[in-house]
Amino acid sequence: MDKRLLYVLPLCLAIVLGWGFVAEKMGWVKKPAPPAKPVTAPEAPGAATPPPVASAAGAVTPANTPTGAAAAPVVGPVVVDEAERVETLVFGTSGTAGYYQATFSNRGAVLQELRTGNYYDQAGRNDAERAEPKHWRVLVGEKQAADQPGSFALRATQSSQPLVREPLESALWRGRVLGAEGAREGIEYELAPGTGVTFKKRFLFRPGTDQVRVELEIRNEALTDVAGFRSFLLTPAAGVPNDSGDSFYQEPQAVAASRAAEETEPSLTVQMPDRSGATRSGALATQPPLLYAGVYNKYFAVLLRAGDADSKATLSGASWRSLHDDAWLARHPGKDKEAWRQLIVDVDLQLALPAPGTSRTWSYETYAGPKQRDAMLAVLPEHGALLKHDLGFVSAIARVLLAVLGFFHMITASWGFAIVLLTVLVRAILFPINRRSQTAMGRYQAKMKRVQPRIEEAKKRWEKDPKKMREEQARIMQEEGAFPPLGGCLPPLLQLPIFIGLFRAIGVSFDLHHAPFLGFIRDLSLPDHLLPLGMDLPIVGHVAALNVLPPIMVVMWILQQRSMPRPTEEQALLMYKMMMWMPIVMGIFLYNYAAGLSIYMITTSALGIVEQKYIKKRWPIDDTELPPKKDGFFAKLMSAQMERQKQLQAEPRKKKR
Repeated sequence: MDKRLLYVLPLCLAIVLGWGFVAEKMGWVKKPAPPAKPVTAPEAPGAATPPPVASAAGAVTPANTPTGAAAAPVVGPVVVDEAERVETLVFGTSGTAGYYQATFSNRGAVLQELRTGNYYDQAGRNDAERAEPKHWRVLVGEKQAADQPGSFALRATQSSQPLVREPLESALWRGRVLGAEGAREGIEYELAPGTGVTFKKRFLFRPGTDQVRVELEIRNEALTDVAGFRSFLLTPAAGVPNDSGDSFYQEPQAVAASRAAEETEPSLTVQMPDRSGATRSGALATQPPLLYAGVYNKYFAVLLRAGDADSKATLSGASWRSLHDDAWLARHPGKDKEAWRQLIVDVDLQLALPAPGTSRTWSYETYAGPKQRDAMLAVLPEHGALLKHDLGFVSAIARVLLAVLGFFHMITASWGFAIVLLTVLVRAILFPINRRSQTAMGRYQAKMKRVQPRIEEAKKRWEKDPKKMREEQARIMQEEGAFPPLGGCLPPLLQLPIFIGLFRAIGVSFDLHHAPFLGFIRDLSLPDHLLPLGMDLPIVGHVAALNVLPPIMVVMWILQQRSMPRPTEEQALLMYKMMMWMPIVMGIFLYNYAAGLSIYMITTSALGIVEQKYIKKRWPIDDTELPPKKDGFFAKLMSAQMERQKQLQAEPRKKKR
């Protein structure tokens, strides 16, 4: 083996070990935020007691209160339910936005689960399977932790504690379904704990929109002290699934957005769970009032915002909490240190009590649907900040590429062929630059082939005087003008941002979600998963299936490299040999990445081979030597260097005189 290849192996190892560091610096993976003081409600006096039961006199007494013990006096009406009840309802119409199956529980008046009937748990479902709600995509409610609350759970904090007798999130609210059979509008829950106020919570579904309206109403039955604000915590999304299968995208993630009066762009704070559990909670640093807050994964988002100006003023902040993912740990025994994978957001509400005998209602809209650009921007333009964050620091390039992909999709009705056409377009745009670079490199190599005997002669002549040998080589290079062309590295440098932009665009674009191609590729946003394996491999990690596109990509890349002319100059030859290893390294990195990117790389290599084998035969590179440029960049640089050497040599002589 050529001893210079030994340089390649450490380089490959450095690339493998440095990938995580580079990904973090480039914004692809973010470290968890530093620990912050969690925003939690203090334990209520009756938090550990069973739900209260109504006595014959109408007073509410905890079930385990000892006989004769003093109980707080009942103020106002008492409305509670006597048993836990679960209600499952379907809203909307198949094929339209807002087609949901929602499961509610009166234990805390929460949304236990929300499924969308327009998207499914995996690609390739037939019509019969799509009609079954069990195959609908879960947006919230995937049970993963024992202490996982329900979505839209409401909790009292210290300032609002006098308004409750037991935790609002565990009380049995009385519910009623809104709307007639076949035209359901939502569900309403009511709770009057006998403290002088009545709480109501309404879930309203509007056909044709991926939104859920949540209304909170407080009626003041008998309280006279209504000064100040009462703080509550509302959890808009609990149990957001982590099921994309993409190891490059950590999910779920918490987000809060705000915008000061003088700002044009919203400020976004995004938090990933610390899977080790070292940091389990913290504040999402935003300026009140909030624009929106919630939790999202790779392709779906549940984001709460105010429904009107009065309600917007109540959104004073947000915090996040990590929960232990017991379901994941059951599938991966022994990995307790990696099981803090569930993330929820608590929104801080500052509510002012109404005057005695009146009620007040606050409304909040929640987008619960796909991270599809047009749909999200139609609901709230500021959602674009989240989509931009997903694309990372190359968002401008990625958006252009997605627009071009969308155009080609309109022509071909296939996202796979759209990627192929995009690759052809990129190669066509870069072809003139690439051709110019190849011509310059061909002329340089032809000149080096002619000059090489003179350089070898100088090496032999001044073998024992390395300094003189370098000076003589520099003189020959300057006389002949044998300097590498500046544009030799330009085509790869131009393709690099396009590759990174496409890497991000394909990785997060909802358009490629469940998009099939060529029969065996069921989802362009995931690896092709031709054959299931379910085993761990060195460096690659856990391999759920045998993917055929990454090996094809590696082979095609190597064939493209071998189709290029083998350089004769020493440094260029070393670079050529190093590049032969790069496909293997990239194949390892991208083994579990989206199939769409593999298609791009395979098409690029195929076009490169065609260019080398056929286009250059019919249109050969003009490698005719040109007269040396005396005023070229490298010529001036070399001349300045030689002049500096002469000055350095002359200085000792002047000192001797």
